[in-house]
Amino acid sequence: MMKITCICIAGLPGQPETTASVSGDTLTVDGVAYDLSSVPEGGFAEPEGDHPFVGRIERTGGVLHLSLRWSYDAATAEPVQPTDAPVLTVTSGPVPDPVTRLPQPPTVDED
Repeated sequence: MMKITCICIAGLPGQPETTASVSGDTLTVDGVAYDLSSVPEGGFAEPEGDHPFVGRIERTGGVLHLSLRWSYDAATAEPVQPTDAPVLTVTSGPVPDPVTRLPQPPTVDED
């Protein structure tokens, strides 16, 4: 299980939006898998090199706690995002989109 704090950042026009998923102790972000199994219980890791993390990664009570940069397309998002960074708990599977989106116009069926 992971508790992921999303630091939402408007991307440049045409830049792909962040996607992520969890499988055990592996977090895959934008197609790159990060194996976090070496983070010890009660300990932490300081990510190095090119990565999407903000700050240290910690494991407490068997749960990995981390902050993740989340790029999004400003054209599809509300201009003002919440000031509190969303914290998502993910056991397995896709990380939900933390961005507050603009309402989608209703679709019209043409018969």
